[in-house]
Parts: sequence; structure tokens; C-alpha cells
Amino acid sequence: MITASNHESGNRFELLVQSVTDYAIFMLDPDGIVASWNTGARRFKGYEADEIIGQHFSRFYTAEEQAAGIPAIALLTAQQEGRFEAEGWRIRKDGGRFWANVVIDPILAPDGQLLGFAKVTRDLTERRAAQEALRESEERFRLLVQSVTDYAIYMIDPVGTITSWNMGAQRFKGYDADEILGQNFARFYSEEDRLAGLPSRALHTAETDGRFEAEGWRIRKDGSRFWANVVIDPIRTPDGQLLGFAKITRDLTERRETQHALDEARDAIVQTQKMDAIGKLTGGVAHDFNNLLAVIVGSLDLARQRLASGGDISRYLDNAMTAADRGATLTQRMLAFARKQELKLQSVDCIALVQGMAELFRTTLGASVVIETRFPLAMPAAHADAAQLELALLNLAVNARDAMPNGGRITVEATEIVVAQDERPDLGAGTYIRLSMMDEGEGMDAATLERAREPFFTTKGVGKGTGLGLSMVHGFAQQCGGSLSLKSEPGAGTTVSLWLPVAWSDADALPIVQSGDTGIAGDRPLVILAVDDDHLVLTNTAGMLEELGHTVFQASSGMDALRLLEQGRVNLIVTDHAMPGMTGAQLADSIEEKWPGLPVIVITGFAELPPHASRRPRLDKPFRQAELARIVATTMRASSMEADPVANIILRDC
Repeated sequence: MITASNHESGNRFELLVQSVTDYAIFMLDPDGIVASWNTGARRFKGYEADEIIGQHFSRFYTAEEQAAGIPAIALLTAQQEGRFEAEGWRIRKDGGRFWANVVIDPILAPDGQLLGFAKVTRDLTERRAAQEALRESEERFRLLVQSVTDYAIYMIDPVGTITSWNMGAQRFKGYDADEILGQNFARFYSEEDRLAGLPSRALHTAETDGRFEAEGWRIRKDGSRFWANVVIDPIRTPDGQLLGFAKITRDLTERRETQHALDEARDAIVQTQKMDAIGKLTGGVAHDFNNLLAVIVGSLDLARQRLASGGDISRYLDNAMTAADRGATLTQRMLAFARKQELKLQSVDCIALVQGMAELFRTTLGASVVIETRFPLAMPAAHADAAQLELALLNLAVNARDAMPNGGRITVEATEIVVAQDERPDLGAGTYIRLSMMDEGEGMDAATLERAREPFFTTKGVGKGTGLGLSMVHGFAQQCGGSLSLKSEPGAGTTVSLWLPVAWSDADALPIVQSGDTGIAGDRPLVILAVDDDHLVLTNTAGMLEELGHTVFQASSGMDALRLLEQGRVNLIVTDHAMPGMTGAQLADSIEEKWPGLPVIVITGFAELPPHASRRPRLDKPFRQAELARIVATTMRASSMEADPVANIILRDC
């Protein structure tokens, strides 16, 4: 018997079902006829209740499923198993399709009699579309990764086990997917790398730093090696959990071999260029020295002939001396080019120096060239070598004259400029004196200007010198702590600027040996030991000293000199530096140890001496007697050791 309470309860359930819009909930009789219809069913399927109640539910299925008897199977399964659930396409009233999740439950009377079925349907079209899009996207990415053959792209789990494998990995490493999946990626590393723990460090770096990249040798299946670029990235879930790593490897063996071959070819080219440069240097220097030697040999030959007949030979001796001086200048150019000349840096008044060169410019450049100067009223001194600065300016002036074959004006100007940090790549921050020489010549195009400072490059004729002019000046400026800049355009002349650092008040002013008269012989005669491995040089040095009134003993090596010193005392040692077995600097050190205070003068044709030897008196080759006399006198006056004039020094000449 149905009570009022039961009736009210039934009404509540009906209201509940009718209120649901996200699910189609309706009842079928035992034959599958629709017996009820809720709002959700109307929304999904498009039928009003009076249109569908009394109709068979199979009309919601596709024609294919109807033909296959799927509706009847669904009801039979629900009746026999107590539940039926499936997903599939269903048909709306308008013929449109939607993807549905269907659940059918049997409705039984208390005595077990089948009363019908409860059918709940949910529209999953949007979810299925999203899943399908995701599946298609994943498939596209899978096909993309699988199709890449130039990169090995695969995934490894957090401990390094390989979980995927693409065609590139198979091509590089030689393993098929079924051979390598489930193996640890460490097998691609060499034995040395595995022992060093490189695979585990790579994963740890990728996990902690977010990325690992390196290059190195890797091992193929056949045991051969290839040079690989490896990138490992961690793969994490949205909440940060580590799922594994993506590993991308590229075979760079061919590129590495090509680069190696390119480096070898570049080295060969550089070597060829070096040999070409050496050839140009030796050819130019040989040309100039042969000219000078021709003058010296010819003059001395004529002097010997004239001397035999009692004639005047002074003119020939002067010619030979002039040629020798030019040879010394050429040597200084070569040292300047190599940045190896010995600079005597001091405060140099550039205005006074240029003004003092007026007569030298006039005689060197000729009457067709006019020199003008533009100087401020006052300017600080530059930190430079005065003699080398004169030589540099003379070189620039000669170049400017040669650029004006029909004559013209050369302008020399100077200005003080403050250079900020990183303002110029060739200069540090500081204050500089810029000495500029401007000509009115033909100028240079961009290609010529680019090469102008290269060693041996010249626009002059073949055989016209060594081509070291601008390179020498550039080297001099750099040794002073400055630079050289060029500005030129075709038809607009050329400006060459020397940048020299300003000399501070405490700048060292090193003495410069000047040539002059030969009357300085020292305070009194000395006993001097001359040391040189070259017999001709030794004889000349000893002869100069003897002409100055000194007693001279000779030694041809450092060991000979030490043996002579064991036999008695001398006032001074004059030694060459570059000697086999024991250099002059080493000899001076030995003398300092055994005979403290005994002065030693080091003569050298090289620019550089050991740092500890640079404090000793030094005379550069070639030198004249006046220069030798002056440094002997200066050294003896500076020495605390008093010369012993008594001729009781027992030294046996060897």
C-alpha cells in the first residue's frame, strides 16, 4: 500500500532527477522503451519528453551499432551482470553525434522481477576532443622525434635507464631500440669517463642546475668512438617531481676533424707567411747592409792603397765611419720593429725636441719640403726615449716627403689629451701627448691604410729599404706605453699620430750616452780586464782602452776571465754579454760573489738583459771610443773601490 509519505518521497526523487542537467537520466521498460525523460536527457539529445517517451532507446545508437545489436547486448549485459558501462558515439535528434559515457542498471522488484532499466548518459564530447587533441599532439611529437636522424633524442629515467630511442640515436650509436631500451646510458661513455663518475655527475648537474652540456668522446655499439655534443635536461611534473631526463646528442666528429684540418691549414699558412716575412726581412736587410759594407770595404781598401803611397786617407775613413753609423741605425730599426730595443725613458720636452730637429729636417728632406709647427704655449713633458723619438719623427718625415714627390708642406703639431678608461682599445686610461705629422701627399685608400703598419709592407719600389719604417715607429710608441694612429684618404694627405704618456715628476731620467770628443779618459790609468769571445771585437775594445792610457788584459771567455782574476786584482772588467758557456751577466754575478765591489761593465748587442743584470753599467754595440771612455769614467767615479795605480798587479797575459 502506497502511503502519503511514500508519495512525497517519490516526488522528491522525481524533482531531483528532473533538476539534473549534466546527465541524461531516464528509465527504460524491459524491452528498451523509454518510460521517463529528464532535463539533462532533453539537453543532450534534443528530444522533448512527449517526442521520445514510448520510443525505443536504440534510436540513440549509430546505424552500425544498431545493425550489430549493441542496444540489445547492453540490456542483456545489465540484466545478467547487474551493470553495463561503455563509451561511444550517440545520435541526437538533429542527427548530430556526441561522445557519451553510458551506464545501465537493472531495476528489480522486491521479488526479483525485472521492472526495467535505469540509464544514465553523460556527454563527454569536449573531454574526448581534448584527449584526442592531446593524443594527436603526442603522436606528432613522437613522429617528429622518431623522424630526426641528425640528433640522438631519447629519454632516460631518474637513475639513467633508457626509456625511449629515436632513429638518430640508432644511427649514431648503432643500437636498435629493442637492444638498448632498459639499459643504462653510461654504456655510451668510455671506461675512463665511467670510472671518473662522469655519467652520474652529468645527471646530478642537470637535476640541480636545470641543464647539463658538454662535448667529449662517446662509444658506439661496435666499440668505435665519435665526438659528441651532449645536452641533458630534466623532465618534471607540474608539481616539480622528477620524471627523468631528455638527452640530446649530436655527432660532431666530422666537424671536429674539419676544424682540425682547418687549424692545420691555418698553421701552415701562418708558417708560410712567417717564412715570407723572414725572406722579405733578410732580403731588405741584406740589400741595405751590402750597400753599407760596400762603402766600408771600398773605403778601407782605398785607404790602405793610399796609405801605402803616403797619401791622405781621412776622407776614406770618414766614409767608412759614416757607413758604420748607418748600419747601427739600421740595427736599431730592426730592434724597434721587434719591440726589443733598449729604451732610455726620461722626461722629454717634445716642443724643444722638434724645434731642435729643424736643421736635421732641412738637410734630410730637401728644399722642396716646408716644415710648419703648431704647438701650444706650454705642454707637459712626455715619457719617452729622446734619441728614439728623434729617429721616429725623422722616419715619419721621410715617409711624408716621399708621399709628396713634387714637394709640399709637412705640419707637426702637439697637444695634450686625456684618455678615459676603455675609450681607446690601444691605450689605457691616462694623459698623453699626441705628436702628429701631417702631409699634403696622395694619401692612402682603405686597403693600404689597413696594411700600413704591417712589417715589410711598403708602397715604395722594390729594393728601397726594409719596409720597417712605420712598424718601427709603432713598436717604439708601444714600448713607451703609447700607440700610433693613422688617418688618411686618397688625395687628402696622411696624418700619423704618436701617442706618448705624460711624464710624471718622479719619472726616471736615465742617462743617455752621447757621442762627442774622445778626451774623457777617466781620472787616472786603470788596469782593465776585457772579455769577449770574438777576437776581432776583443782586439778593438782592448785597443780603444789602451789608447785611453789604460793597461788591458784580455780573456776570450768567462772562465778564462775568472782564472785571470784568481791571479791578481784589476780595477775594472769590461765584458761582452753574449758568450758561450758563461754570459757576461753570469760572469758579473760570479765576480760579485767572489770580489764584491769590483765594477763590471756589460757590453751587448742585444736589447734585453736578465732583470738582475739591468742594474749594472751597460754599453750598447756598436760604440765609439768616446762612449767607452765616458762609461769607464762614470763607472769608476760611482764605484766605491779605489783604483790602485801601482803596477804591482801580477797578471799573466793569456
